[in-house]
Amino acid sequence: MELESGHDQTEVQQQVQDRRRPASDGSGVAMARAARDLDLAESVLRRWMRELTRIPAAALTGIGQLRADLTEISELKNEVARLRAERNILMKATAFSRGR
Repeated sequence: MELESGHDQTEVQQQVQDRRRPASDGSGVAMARAARDLDLAESVLRRWMRELTRIPAAALTGIGQLRADLTEISELKNEVARLRAERNILMKATAFSRGR
């Protein structure tokens, strides 16, 4: 997933894991430094932290998990493709039967 700053989310996650820095020491200095080191806006890093604490399983979905809404959209797209294929088959069958 491409992020606001132009970085790939998994790339940023790897950089964060490699540095093993605390996200915040309470004063926000470590957060600001981490954001600067990662070339991210501090607000993006803070939003990720909020998501991680609010819904740990849904945060940072680049780890191979899709959020529920993205999963539903994917399933709906698959269903639309299947229905279009069925419609096309029925249209060809109708045209074939009229031609006889």
